Amino acid sequence: MTTPHTVIVTGGSAGIGADLCKHYLALGYTVISMARKAPDWSHERLVSVQVDLLDSQATQQAIEQITAQYEVSHFIHNAGVIWPNLLENVSLEELQGLTQIHLGSAIQIMQAILPSMRAKRFGRVVLMSSRGALGLQTRTAYAATKAGMMGMARTWALEFADQGITVNVVAPGPIQTPMFYDVVPSGSEREQNIAAGIPVKRLGRVDDITRAVQFFSDPENSFVTGQTLYVCGGASIGTLTI
Repeated sequence: MTTPHTVIVTGGSAGIGADLCKHYLALGYTVISMARKAPDWSHERLVSVQVDLLDSQATQQAIEQITAQYEVSHFIHNAGVIWPNLLENVSLEELQGLTQIHLGSAIQIMQAILPSMRAKRFGRVVLMSSRGALGLQTRTAYAATKAGMMGMARTWALEFADQGITVNVVAPGPIQTPMFYDVVPSGSEREQNIAAGIPVKRLGRVDDITRAVQFFSDPENSFVTGQTLYVCGGASIGTLTI
């Protein structure tokens, strides 16, 4: 059974994004993945739009093509990169790049889909921040832009509160994804130490994040907006060294 809902999932080709896409497909949604790569699996209701969200012009062209064909009801901004560096090695180009993918592309997509959400007086928006927004070594540009997502979401939540559109944030801790293993070698002592340093004594799984996003994006949840949910095994209330 299909539903009238259409969701955009950025970074939908792998990791958390792929799990989110499969979740919404199971609910009967039309799912649009915006990612550099196409998913390595297919579904009749999965639409793959290959785009590099670091490129603002390509992002604008892609979202205009999407909104010409689809009325988007849900937007999950999951795409992101880390680019770790100590402060003395951080470049302004890195900051600009992370600003575009974490904040700029979200603004572009939201501006394009907002008219249809307003017309229907319904929308669910979830931005994927990070526990790292609270501060973490080597994360100057990453933490700054991920923290910015929280302020942006709170602002949008206020602007759209009387229009049936909710905007919330999920902030994962260390999750077993390809992006995590780009920074931390799989099976390494470092990985074991990170898990040991988390209060619940394990790394997160992609389904831990999907369930949190599911809560915020449920059409029945209309009284929760402007909130940030840390899904981090307690790392946001303790210390974390990566």
